Amino acid sequence: MGGTALSGALWLGLLWAGSGAGGSCQGKCCQGRDAACVGEGWREGGGYGTCYCDGGCRRAGDCCHDHGQACPAIPCVVGEWSHWSGCAEQCHPGLRIRRRYVQQEPKNGGEPCPALEEKAGCLEYLTYQGEDCGHEHVPAFITTSEYGKERKRQAASSLWPSDKEAAGYCVEFRTESLSQQCALETRPYARWMQYLREGHTVCVACQPPAMSTATQRCAGDGHNAHGDKILHWEAIGNSQCQGTWKKIRQLEHCSCPLVHSFIFT
Repeated sequence: MGGTALSGALWLGLLWAGSGAGGSCQGKCCQGRDAACVGEGWREGGGYGTCYCDGGCRRAGDCCHDHGQACPAIPCVVGEWSHWSGCAEQCHPGLRIRRRYVQQEPKNGGEPCPALEEKAGCLEYLTYQGEDCGHEHVPAFITTSEYGKERKRQAASSLWPSDKEAAGYCVEFRTESLSQQCALETRPYARWMQYLREGHTVCVACQPPAMSTATQRCAGDGHNAHGDKILHWEAIGNSQCQGTWKKIRQLEHCSCPLVHSFIFT
């Protein structure tokens, strides 16, 4: 019985050696699914016969045994994000864009490239001529606090010298109502709207350049409003996502969780 098993193992070893098992994919790695990128030998998952050396064989489960060694998966590599662009239109709610570029295309079934473009809502309070147009906006226009990082770069303008760059304050509100469009928002740049909920306390930061140079306040911040006054807000990037809130208090710094932190725009 032992001799029979040994003979069988020897036969399989000879078949492996004589079938080109040492390099079925050597020199013929193909991108994508390619029926012509075919070999004959042992498969990665076991079994002997027709196997493939293309970029789709892993999903199909029919790679030749040496595919991983001869055709290693190379993931997509992308560069850093660019700076956010300015708003498409001044003094009106709009979109800003940032991009990144592919440095290495994926090969041999490697990880595909992630999104190369992101969009986010924005609102600029200065015209191209440098005139303040913030007084035109009565409700509070808000966006994700992530935009605040870009605001710090923009604040280094002649209208906001370095000694005022750190100026700002935070206002806490309790949301009273919001439209159902907020929860239905699925676009990548606007998913932050899904975290708006009735009855939650949210923090909204007032920073340059949303802060008026004359009053050093942000439009819609509820200045001098008593606690029972209903105030209105609207999300930048989706004018249908809007609602009401009541002012709780003004603070020097915001301390809400990230998903409940926003900025006046």
